Amino acid sequence: MTSPIITSTELNDEVKGHRTSEYPINPIFLNRWSPRAYSERKVSEQDLYTVLEAAHWAPSSYNDQPWRFILARTEEQLAIFHTFINEFNLSWASKAPILIMVASHKFRDNGDPNAPHSFDSGTAWGYLALQAKLLGLNAHAMGGFSREKARIALNIPEEFELHAVVCLGYQGDILSLPEALQEREVPNQRRPLTEVIIEGVMNP
Repeated sequence: MTSPIITSTELNDEVKGHRTSEYPINPIFLNRWSPRAYSERKVSEQDLYTVLEAAHWAPSSYNDQPWRFILARTEEQLAIFHTFINEFNLSWASKAPILIMVASHKFRDNGDPNAPHSFDSGTAWGYLALQAKLLGLNAHAMGGFSREKARIALNIPEEFELHAVVCLGYQGDILSLPEALQEREVPNQRRPLTEVIIEGVMNP
């Protein structure tokens, strides 16, 4: 028996009027965005590990799977993460019930440098974000944190590169955000495809 295929068939109300695609794509790609307002509602272990399982099935060069996900979900663990997230991000991210450090190993098992480790780990983040949305969760990746402090606080060896801290949880009330962020709490649009697709060679 084959597993059921989970699909998203329509746009969420919050996305309508803010996002349109130039070509037909599955609505999951438009429905996924990065809210900053988080509810304090807990995420079940089942859903957390479903999200991480999806991320772990991302493709990688030579199937090296260089990504590592360091979790914070207890009060003690979250408090450690809060020490290295910058003040602006902490003003909203402190309410997220789960924080995930995305890191990647810079070397292959034989000791050779793994040039695409960042590229592969970015793909894993994309899988994570889409699976989160399919479960009714939101994931917001942020780069605003001190890598030096995080490396010390989480005891991360130098052979790992630190990419982002991901907030994972349920969407909260927009009024819980600082006033300056409330106006920005809408799904954003994308550049026209003509700006990002180049056929042949790139012109200066």
